Amino acid sequence: MVEKNLDFRSDTVTLPTPEMREAAANAEVGDDVYGEDPTVNKLEKLAAEIMGKEAGLFVTSGTQGNAVSVLAHTQRGDEVILEAKSHIYVNEVGGLAVLGGLMARTIPGELGWMKPSDIETAIRAPNIHYPRTSLICLENTHNAAGGIPLTVEQMKADWDVAKKHGLAVHCDGARIFNAAIALRVDVKELAKYADSIQFCLSKGLAAPVGSLVVGSREFIDKARKYRKLLGGGMRQAGIIAAPGIIALTKMVDRLAEDHENAKLLESGLREIKGIKILNPVMTNMVFIDVSGLGWTGREWAAACRELGWKSSGYSSPVVRLCTHYGIEREDIESFLSGIKKLVPKV
Repeated sequence: MVEKNLDFRSDTVTLPTPEMREAAANAEVGDDVYGEDPTVNKLEKLAAEIMGKEAGLFVTSGTQGNAVSVLAHTQRGDEVILEAKSHIYVNEVGGLAVLGGLMARTIPGELGWMKPSDIETAIRAPNIHYPRTSLICLENTHNAAGGIPLTVEQMKADWDVAKKHGLAVHCDGARIFNAAIALRVDVKELAKYADSIQFCLSKGLAAPVGSLVVGSREFIDKARKYRKLLGGGMRQAGIIAAPGIIALTKMVDRLAEDHENAKLLESGLREIKGIKILNPVMTNMVFIDVSGLGWTGREWAAACRELGWKSSGYSSPVVRLCTHYGIEREDIESFLSGIKKLVPKV
């Protein structure tokens, strides 16, 4: 029996499964800074194997995972190429500059994908006046573009440009399993075209906390030291790692249900005059514009509250809706029936 969680705000609100709670309670633990927590070690090994990489590192969050990855790939004063609406650039508190002393070179993407030709143009030529371009960051799925998955071919195209110029590639793969499920490919095929990948356990996979970074052993050794620098050295962390093992072994395939529910939500909202669907719905996100109803996001959120749902909603009429574990098909059907009665006639 799935515990209901009627909340469209994000897939970060997922609740751990009963099996996760039991695993946490019974986890074998040790001091992870000494490398002695067997559950953490098992999780890191499992993550690396799933992604086809040499080693893994358990971190407290996706933001921390991206931070240690970027730091491990660069030197102060370097320039990093990112998509203009990428999470690392927009939503990670300026960590590139604050922590790394790095410059960001942004490229507007097409549904989150930076074209290889645009990347090549942005790479700095060797010149005493310029920072050194050292890293390209991709995002898969791309959140701000609407949860859009980058295909294997798109990732390879960007990888090829990076390697032509001797650059590293990091993938913010917070939802990379959503991408793999949507594209019907093994996640290794996506991970192949990144030197490092950060992915979250605490979003659609429903673990209560944590992310993984994977890459070469040399890279992970560097990232581990930066994790310590950022205060991320954990002790008996097996208690939070154990749910992560359940997430990776039991919760990946069910992401397809979230995608189906998002498409059902899109289909129903498309029938409401005044609501505009803003993105192709390919994973678990539906972006809508409610200005045609005469609403801002705040009015939308208020209407959702009347139906017993939580939803983001601010002064902008654009709202992101996420489906996730805890929301089932019948919940979406009930929501659509209710919201159709509450919207103004336009």
